[in-house]
Amino acid sequence: MEYLVSMATHVPAGTPDEAVQDIRAREAGHSRELAAQGHLLRLWRPPLEPGEWRTLGLFAATGGGQLEEVLASMPLRVWRTDEVTPLSPHPNDPPPAPTSGAAAATEFLAAFALAVPPGTAGQTVADAKAREAQAAQDLAAQGHLLRLWTLPDGRALGLYQARDAAQMQAILQALPLAPWMTVDTTPLSPHPSDPAIMYPPNTAATGNAAARPRSGITQ
Repeated sequence: MEYLVSMATHVPAGTPDEAVQDIRAREAGHSRELAAQGHLLRLWRPPLEPGEWRTLGLFAATGGGQLEEVLASMPLRVWRTDEVTPLSPHPNDPPPAPTSGAAAATEFLAAFALAVPPGTAGQTVADAKAREAQAAQDLAAQGHLLRLWTLPDGRALGLYQARDAAQMQAILQALPLAPWMTVDTTPLSPHPSDPAIMYPPNTAATGNAAARPRSGITQ
């Protein structure tokens, strides 16, 4: 199972810089180990307030218990608060495929809330959903849609990449279900310990910068 984890780090006042740098170095090393084990799939930096230290991580585990073991093993956990969101499969999640690897591309998380207008004919809804599924396939083939999940509240969560925010907005507005959806978009910045950076698409064991859990997750 996959999980999106928001990790907020609060360094205690008075902590020496040497101690902070030491634990950050150990965190980076352990992140490489978790990536090799198939637990850590992606890391990003979301938009931050001044002085804020927060990371978004995509993890894989057999369940909540194993995920907690993974998170507790990370050196920065002593200063960190984690918020875990379980991710369920979405029927339009594209199959694993190498990404374009465009250096100029920016990744985005987009959460979709669907509200079909009352009285809309069932066939109209079915047709729109079928066109949405085809659009997802097309966007994946173009390298824009990397992953798609279902959130616990029923919304969809997509991982996209686009040239910039304007192109991302154009992609979302062109979706067949766009007239019925409310979208919350979060731009993502690269994290130096992201497995997609450490293991580029052509060399990563997953073969996909968006990453799927490997079948041999270490227990």
